[in-house]
Amino acid sequence: MSQKVYCIASFEAKEGKEKELLEVLQALEPKTLREDGCIQYIVTKQFSHPNACGKSFPIVFNEIWESKEAFEFHCNKSYITKFFQKHCVHKDGLVKDFNVCVYTDEIN
Repeated sequence: MSQKVYCIASFEAKEGKEKELLEVLQALEPKTLREDGCIQYIVTKQFSHPNACGKSFPIVFNEIWESKEAFEFHCNKSYITKFFQKHCVHKDGLVKDFNVCVYTDEIN
């Protein structure tokens, strides 16, 4: 069985801040992709499609990590904690709302 961690981190930008938020999130990609245990880390933007009518925040990071430890190490990196503090927690940040969920492919 796999020990991989799949993370979906979704964000809703404050009004008029989507482009700026996308740029900030895209700037996180190169550093993260160099981290040990990172398999995939890509920011995506929702688009309309008739066969996909679910509800979600419009900006999503799709992440795959080799292990829970690699994911936790990433979450504690200073550039990640600074992003969340500056843009998700601080009232002047770019993020209106966010949701971070982790998943496993181990079905027990």
